[in-house]
Amino acid sequence: MLDEFSMNFFSLKGKTAIVTGGNTGLGQGYVVALAKAGADLFVVTYDRDWDSTREMAEKEGVKIEFFQADLTDRAQIKNVVEECIKVYGKIDILVNNAGTIRRAPLLEYKDEDWDAVMNINLNSVYFLSKAAAEVMVKNGGGKIINIASMLSFQGGKFVPPYTASKHGVAGITKAFANELAVHNIQTNAIAPGYIKTANTEPIRADEKRNAEILGRIPAGKWADPFDLMGAVVFLASKASDYINGHILAVDGGWLVR
Repeated sequence: MLDEFSMNFFSLKGKTAIVTGGNTGLGQGYVVALAKAGADLFVVTYDRDWDSTREMAEKEGVKIEFFQADLTDRAQIKNVVEECIKVYGKIDILVNNAGTIRRAPLLEYKDEDWDAVMNINLNSVYFLSKAAAEVMVKNGGGKIINIASMLSFQGGKFVPPYTASKHGVAGITKAFANELAVHNIQTNAIAPGYIKTANTEPIRADEKRNAEILGRIPAGKWADPFDLMGAVVFLASKASDYINGHILAVDGGWLVR
């Protein structure tokens, strides 16, 4: 019934969210967005540089805990889930944001760089999503939100494992959606366009490349992390309960050019 809809469908009060790589850049934006919507946070980071994220989240009156882990280590992935359960007793939302990128021409690309990128960008997404899904099934449902990329749709240059991993993220999203929907778990992904982060600083500093990018974006500008905040709240909330297996591009129109 249409009259059953409420703006409370976007509220995350009473929910617990795991966010990986949540202390910088887009991850920090996701944490703050979920906090503003009322979710309690369990933030997984590779290092202990999390003071500014804690301060921003606590201003919203929610609980936030941090956990340092190397997500390329499957034992530590298991620890992430166990520790979140220990602290909050449940997992309602998982945002697989942690990732890395290493640039080099294809013919010069190092094998160890391929492995490093694939392990964090793709393998950790699979293993952490599977572990969290086991908890969500017992709880009666949940939301898994993966972070894809424009390179989930395109080939790119100088980043072969990043491109492969982000294509893989799109595939995992669809595969999980097919199998977990029966358990009231929706699995979707956000595909950010060109965002002002530390990872994109080298590209923005290249005047020629920067001009090429801006010339293709209908919005005519790079996005700020803030521009992704609405998407993550939507996909984490009841408002998106009938959206499953979708790759949501937040790109200023890049893909339509």
